[in-house]
Amino acid sequence: MDQIAPPVLPAALLEVQSCRQTYPKDAGTELVVLEEVNLRLAAGEIVGLLGRSGSGKSTLLRIVSGLLTPSAGRVLWRGQPLSGPAEGVAMVFQSFALFPWLSVRENVELGLEAQGVPRAERARRAEEAIDLIGLGGYESAYPKELSGGMRQRVGLARALVVHPDLLLMDEPFSALDVLTAETLRTDLIDLWAERRLPVQSILMVTHNIEEAVLMCDRILVFAANPGRVASELAVPFAHPRNRQDPAFRQKVEDIYALMTRRPAAAEVRAQAAAPAAAGFATPLHPVGTNLMAGLMETLAAPPYEGRADLPPLAAALQLEADELLPLGETLQLLRFAELEEGDIRLTEEGRRYVAADTEARKRIFAAALRANVPLVAAIRSVLDERWNHRAPALRFRDELEDHMSPEYAEESLRIAISWGRYAELYSYDEEADQFSLEEVP
Repeated sequence: MDQIAPPVLPAALLEVQSCRQTYPKDAGTELVVLEEVNLRLAAGEIVGLLGRSGSGKSTLLRIVSGLLTPSAGRVLWRGQPLSGPAEGVAMVFQSFALFPWLSVRENVELGLEAQGVPRAERARRAEEAIDLIGLGGYESAYPKELSGGMRQRVGLARALVVHPDLLLMDEPFSALDVLTAETLRTDLIDLWAERRLPVQSILMVTHNIEEAVLMCDRILVFAANPGRVASELAVPFAHPRNRQDPAFRQKVEDIYALMTRRPAAAEVRAQAAAPAAAGFATPLHPVGTNLMAGLMETLAAPPYEGRADLPPLAAALQLEADELLPLGETLQLLRFAELEEGDIRLTEEGRRYVAADTEARKRIFAAALRANVPLVAAIRSVLDERWNHRAPALRFRDELEDHMSPEYAEESLRIAISWGRYAELYSYDEEADQFSLEEVP
């Protein structure tokens, strides 16, 4: 019987093999940011790293660029182990990162100057790059004279002028308004489709699902805590892509469903078997009570009547996935809603909250916090048990930092303070950094 030969893969520009990134914490423990990440990037493709804030996407981009050495695993650039900044790699950042005292031309020429390119050649290539990204005539302007979109175009020209093999983009459109971002996104894809970009491949970080489907040939969906590749999806559509095409909409739906899928039974059992401290140290999303109430009220009203498909809901509310999913997950944590397969549905408790008046809402919210948020429950329990009904916030902050980074610990504690105050479960004195039951019924 004839054997079927395996498919021949195109030569890889970049390979990330079993990458792990950790940072030391107190008492000899480690904070794991990335775990067992594998990535292969060939010439001629755009690959997107899609996931929530804090899932390690930007950390992986710094590793790929050679600016950060992984704690374990390795990176191969053109088949050779990478050590130090990679030659032939350029990056476009979320912030414009322009030097305000330099003109557009001078900002664009910086990379060429660092490479020792002669002045005449620098000027020629800079003018080509500036014209390519649509800023012809602005060569002598300074950043303060430009709009946000124009400044990001300068950042793009500065990256392209060195003719990199790989262009890295770290959420390059997230600091722009919706219309400006859409224009720049479309222009970039048009240049790519017309083979006018002087790059071989693009690796981009995004938390915008539609942006990933619009631009990328492959999408790696990242899970968090620690960051890891949860799924890899091909996007088989030719450029230019039509957002209204049913296949495009279905791909967006599929990704929403993937990102809201309930954990497998084995994962649920593992979570149930985890120490109680792990529940105490579950990171809380920075979601305000007004946003929660607003989403529940929206879901309860027509046309949703308690249930909504996430992609059209996100479009109607003008929220990106990175904003809507944490909001939905927080409602799910509190048992006010359920997220599954790309839908969000109000529970009976959520409907009860919407129908209640202000004081009743606070009581419902307080009960939900005590039943479902171990950190809030622990703070209130300690205050109830102490004779003076006071406790320093440091006590809870230190315990959180045993399980997460100081930044996440501080953010989670701040959210617990905000939620607990709204529910009138406890008071918090900013100056003393102390919880108490003062003025709490």
